[in-house]
Amino acid sequence: MELFGVPLETIYLYGLIISGVLTFLFILFNDIFSGLELPDQFNPTLIFSFLTVFFASGFLFESVTGLNSGVITAISLLISLSTVTLLNVFVLIPISSAEESLAFHDNDLRGRVGRVLTSIPVDGFGEVLIESISGSIAKTAASFKNEGIASDTKVLIIEVKNGVVYVMPHQN
Repeated sequence: MELFGVPLETIYLYGLIISGVLTFLFILFNDIFSGLELPDQFNPTLIFSFLTVFFASGFLFESVTGLNSGVITAISLLISLSTVTLLNVFVLIPISSAEESLAFHDNDLRGRVGRVLTSIPVDGFGEVLIESISGSIAKTAASFKNEGIASDTKVLIIEVKNGVVYVMPHQN
């Protein structure tokens, strides 16, 4: 079957190439779109995935089978809709929920014990690693009592100001 004088197989192939290129460009420039507050149904990842799977399955069915073009379009729509639904439910929603669960407040760090990664000089800054069940956090650190603290020393976080943790050596 032809549409506007062009075989459907060619239209599916061009659509697959264009949607594949757009998906690749979206991956490269994802940070630009992350600032937009779009509803979930306008998620570019889902739209590009839908188009790519639709055109790929349409191209394959047109090339391999002798089915009617309307049936091929309907099958391609069902395949792409089910694939995008599975992608959204089992991949995108859990990932977005996981990002929110790793958030912490600076005040939550007060009273925690960490380990000095980069030694903290007198009147200077170093780096402290705070480990927890959900992961590790490296923070800029300064000595609470303006004394030098050697690397690999256990420290207690006393306070947090402007993203800098103020620590003192911790005795077990």
